[in-house]
Amino acid sequence: PLHKLNKMPRGRRPRGAAARPPPVDGDSSDDNDNDVSAAAPPIRRLQQQQQQHLPSEDEEEEERDVGRNNNNNANDESMENNDDDYDDHNDDDEAEEEGGGGGGGGDESVLRILLSTDNHLGYLERDPIRGRDSFAALEEVLSLARHHKADMVLLSGDLFHENKPSRKTLHTTMEILRRYCMGGDPVGFQIISDQSQCLRSIVSGRANYEDEFYSVDLPIFTIHGNHDDPTRDGGPDLLSAVDLLSVSNLVNYFGRQDEVDNVKVSPILLQKGETKVALYGMGSMRDERLNRMWQGKKVKFLRPDQTQPGGDGDENNVDEYGESNWFNIFTLHQNRDLGRGSKNCVHESMIPEWMDLVVWGHEHECLIEPSESLVGTFRITQPGSSVATSLTAGESRRKHVGLLEIKGQQFRLKSVPLGSVRSFAVGDVNLGEKARENGGVLDVEDPKVEERMSDLLSAEVDALIQKARDDAEHLRQDAEEEAQRSRALEDEFDAPEKRQRKYQIKDPDRVLVRLKVEHTGFTTLNNQRFGAQFVGQVANPSDILLFHKRRQAESAKASKAGGASRKKRGAAGLDVPVE
Repeated sequence: PLHKLNKMPRGRRPRGAAARPPPVDGDSSDDNDNDVSAAAPPIRRLQQQQQQHLPSEDEEEEERDVGRNNNNNANDESMENNDDDYDDHNDDDEAEEEGGGGGGGGDESVLRILLSTDNHLGYLERDPIRGRDSFAALEEVLSLARHHKADMVLLSGDLFHENKPSRKTLHTTMEILRRYCMGGDPVGFQIISDQSQCLRSIVSGRANYEDEFYSVDLPIFTIHGNHDDPTRDGGPDLLSAVDLLSVSNLVNYFGRQDEVDNVKVSPILLQKGETKVALYGMGSMRDERLNRMWQGKKVKFLRPDQTQPGGDGDENNVDEYGESNWFNIFTLHQNRDLGRGSKNCVHESMIPEWMDLVVWGHEHECLIEPSESLVGTFRITQPGSSVATSLTAGESRRKHVGLLEIKGQQFRLKSVPLGSVRSFAVGDVNLGEKARENGGVLDVEDPKVEERMSDLLSAEVDALIQKARDDAEHLRQDAEEEAQRSRALEDEFDAPEKRQRKYQIKDPDRVLVRLKVEHTGFTTLNNQRFGAQFVGQVANPSDILLFHKRRQAESAKASKAGGASRKKRGAAGLDVPVE
């Protein structure tokens, strides 16, 4: 059962916003609430004529017995009624919790958006083992969107891995999008803003599902990333690989800024029932330039109050408290402030505080659970990549997509695990510590030190392989359980045989393994020669080991501390040799 939508704290009330209006004197609703007698219906009594007679002693005793029985029956009936009311109350609560899942009356204003980012289609497409991984992940993302009855899919950049993807990658991508996004079902939301100001649609000038020559029932909205950003290809026009999908009416491309010195982010205004969503997008830009423009106040966000008829005073754009009734989503593809320097990222304090949810792309670590921003007025979700493109610890985290449900000013984000992902395990080993633990088994002066190192590291890699396979088994079980739950939401008229999964990861038991080796004082091993013994067990046999040394600053600090310790011991006479 789906849980209730959790109300997230909104931002501070802007200056000049109207407070909650006081009750108007003489209001009929308030009078009725205060005057109970006015709302209560008159009691109608049924008058009956009865014959008056004096009862005998036997009749009086019989009436007393009947009265006691009636009182007992009345008490029993009142207890049964209370139990029935309690059961009805529980049923109402359960129905309210389940109100977002089966297409009932509560779905009319619930907008469902599937969140994904950094799909990197075409990554290692020539690899005989990992060549299908990116396409299998994309197909699973769209399949989950179908099963969970999502109204739309939001991609936050880097749909392609290469700036100029190959014809094979383009063909496979277009085939998957056409198979999952086209259909005859109606789209449950509408765009009420000027689409020419926010969508990059060259042919029709509007969203792909509104084109009369196409039948799209799962719209995809995407921005570009740093891998598929617009470039010039033998002409003055800047084109991205996403433009090819947009001109084919397979995706809705937005968030592109043609004026690099004056950025104006115009929202896509979506409406479903009583829910209104303002979707902002910003494609990838150079971090240093964007940071400088943001500091110079050259990045502007247009509010729905400014784009809608009536301006700030339009009563359709504000609620009873004088605040905007739009739910604001901002998706971007930039570096986060995670130790990259103050000028090479976008700081959370730069984002307008009136945003409700920020979907952050470009960062591959999956942090799908919404976290509170540093300014404390909006939430941030980071879906992460759907395929591992680097053998780092962040990529080894479990891959998820997010199912965002919005109703009015409330939202919830459900984490959905991906099953079509190659399992990945990362480990660390310090040769110096291992040498001390094993009682001098590893000795730098030993002529067979490389052989002993190889045996030690091979045992570590075997343990990582087993760990990755165990994680893969758990992941497959969780994915199967999620698929069984999602099948209950599948429309019986949506023929599943037309959208059967076509792309699967090849040899899932060949996992990804990366072992970081700190080898200060020791030599290194040939990676390809070492990985030859794991061919058929791992998908990356040529780059299993990553050798690194301790930082010079740490080494200098340790040597300095050791020198100071020796001086203290010498001053105390502890290091003086005994004659």
